[in-house]
Amino acid sequence: MIFATAGHVDHGKTALIQAVTGVDTTHLPEEKKRGMTIDLGYAYWPQDDDTVIGFVDVPGHEKFLGNMLAGIGGIRHILLIIACDDGVMAQTREHLAILRLAGRPQISVVLTKADRVPAERVEEVRQEITELLLSDGWPESPVFVTSSHTGEGLDALRAHLRLHHQQQSSESRTEKRFRMAIDRVFSVKGAGLVVTGTALAGRVSTGDTLWVTGSDKSVRVRGIHAQNRQQEQAQAGDRVAINLSGDVSKETVSRGDWLLSEKPVQSAHRILAEIETDEGLKSWQPVHIHHGASHITGRVSLLSDDNIRPLLAEITLDTPLWLAEEDRLILRDISAQRTLAGARVLNLSSPRRGKRRPEFLAWLSERAAAQDDRDVLMCELPRGEISLPVFAWARQLTAEKLAECTAGLNLLINDGYVLSAQRVETAKAILLATLADYHQSHSDQMGVGRDRLKRMALPVLSDSIVFPVIAQLLDEKQIVRTRGWLHLPGFGLAFDPAQDALWHSAEPLFQQEPWWVRDLAVKLGIDETAARQFLKKAAQLGHIMAIVPDRYYHRSQITEFAQVIREYNQTHEEGIGAAQFRDKYGMGRKLAVQILEFFDRTGFTRRRGDKHILRDEGLF
Repeated sequence: MIFATAGHVDHGKTALIQAVTGVDTTHLPEEKKRGMTIDLGYAYWPQDDDTVIGFVDVPGHEKFLGNMLAGIGGIRHILLIIACDDGVMAQTREHLAILRLAGRPQISVVLTKADRVPAERVEEVRQEITELLLSDGWPESPVFVTSSHTGEGLDALRAHLRLHHQQQSSESRTEKRFRMAIDRVFSVKGAGLVVTGTALAGRVSTGDTLWVTGSDKSVRVRGIHAQNRQQEQAQAGDRVAINLSGDVSKETVSRGDWLLSEKPVQSAHRILAEIETDEGLKSWQPVHIHHGASHITGRVSLLSDDNIRPLLAEITLDTPLWLAEEDRLILRDISAQRTLAGARVLNLSSPRRGKRRPEFLAWLSERAAAQDDRDVLMCELPRGEISLPVFAWARQLTAEKLAECTAGLNLLINDGYVLSAQRVETAKAILLATLADYHQSHSDQMGVGRDRLKRMALPVLSDSIVFPVIAQLLDEKQIVRTRGWLHLPGFGLAFDPAQDALWHSAEPLFQQEPWWVRDLAVKLGIDETAARQFLKKAAQLGHIMAIVPDRYYHRSQITEFAQVIREYNQTHEEGIGAAQFRDKYGMGRKLAVQILEFFDRTGFTRRRGDKHILRDEGLF
């Protein structure tokens, strides 16, 4: 378990840790010279059960507040240090405010330098901090009176720390993906690159492959030091040093980068968040933003009235961050003098329009009140399709936890996308209405292709969702497919008697070879314009198809071409090219290209380079 310190400068944080553990956490020459902690310091206290209690000694001076914020990330228990001679100071209050805004971790109060003041002063400070904690939302925080010089109270404090260490629980954080904000990077002779940080979530083991955001590359875990010991595995809450191998160097990784179990889906630029503040914020106010070991600037735009809770906002980041939902941010004024607010990330992207509409704010409030990942999924489903990889990244869900979220729900899931049953019915209604409108305005046409129907009716949804919905409509006989065209069951085309007679003359010709409109008009002895209208209707009925404008093939020939493509794709994953198709029929390359491009347009195949890969073998 890791404990972090917080408190005013020179209140004895470093001396206390040294008295408890025997380790001096100052490591920089300037720290030893000035007698204050500038950067993060660490100490480890081995226990009789072969486990280790760790301590992060964070700086108390206001100039080094950024290092303090980096130190408390991912830590669930704080030792609030207050010197009995000084009592509660401005820095004490600011650190306490930051802890409250960072999610209210557990606090144990340690009063130091008790040997320097009378008992009355100790009791006065105890009462002051107890009342302050109570008003800030910590009703039960133990207080220990100590002296690093005389050893007073240290045994009781040690017993308290051991008790919490034995009862520690990483809660559900170990069931999430592994995440670690890197706060130190260095090289070790003979070992290579080492990065350190406090594991925010998940587990990591020797041999795992991880992703480094700074260099944007994968790395392999060669070795792990957890709680200052060589380990095969580390988990959420551990202080970890990881030896990495791969195409990365010290120059390409820096403090603020992340070590992740999987390549991230997206970085965040504009997010939606719940704000907690005592200071009051103005819309579009510039702020400093602290997250993990990162420190950037950005702007806050309030979406709801500042007298209504939860206070909802959009935060625009000047530099993208690798955030996850439920992450905590600390917002400070642009002069970096005051802590303004804490933010809880609700959504990793913000819409460009409609953010202040009542219905959107009602949904966002519902999101803020969600208790777990499944609740969040239930909030998202009524809004439309969900990309499962994006949702899993945002919530940092493993494959197992994602499956638990969707288990038992009536969903359409295909190719990484999910749509609720209610939304599926809505999509069906839109598709049917679109087809009805199309028939109304295009009564001379048989129907519409699948791809075009999707673009007309549901352009925002992915193919992976819409195509299965269309397939359901076909299975339910609410839509009919005739020679590749989709139409409503009651709609159809037919030749008039004169056209029917003309088709009986034309069909034997098409069964022998393809025809240009002009040549067929001459052959049949009819006007070219009349021939063009007649052949267009024959094509709408599915008897013939135009590979290029005005050049028609009989449907049986198209079906034969499709079968050749289908069979070739079964034995050649890369698809069929113009050369192979040309050689099959002994035709010219230009004509082979035209035929293959026709099948691309219909959706039967798709082009990749100079090859054509089977896409929907059921079309022909």
